[in-house]
Amino acid sequence: MSAITPYLLIAVGSAVGGVARALLNLAVTNRTGELFPWGILAVNVLGCLVIGVLAALVERESLKILLMTGLCGGFTTFSAFSLDALRLLQDGRPGAAAAYVATSLVLCLLATWLGWTVAQLGRQ
Repeated sequence: MSAITPYLLIAVGSAVGGVARALLNLAVTNRTGELFPWGILAVNVLGCLVIGVLAALVERESLKILLMTGLCGGFTTFSAFSLDALRLLQDGRPGAAAAYVATSLVLCLLATWLGWTVAQLGRQ
């Protein structure tokens, strides 16, 4: 595999995953309304299911790059987060898994708030 090939596989998979995310989110939101983010929840749950299946079945590195990094990454990065947490659990490290999940949740919420706050200050 040439040096550029993995990036092309990621790009193709990400493009397909991103479009799939937008379509699924829109379809679910159109059916359920916008009072709760059911569309993104559906995307995250489905992405986690798919990456779990792929992690268990796919052995070829090029397919992992295309499907797991590209497709699932373009569809939802929550799937990669969940797979990392699962791997910590599978390695017998429940404390590390809990710390990873809690730290990710807190830091990502704080970073989102900080980004929003800084952007709002810049608009004034």
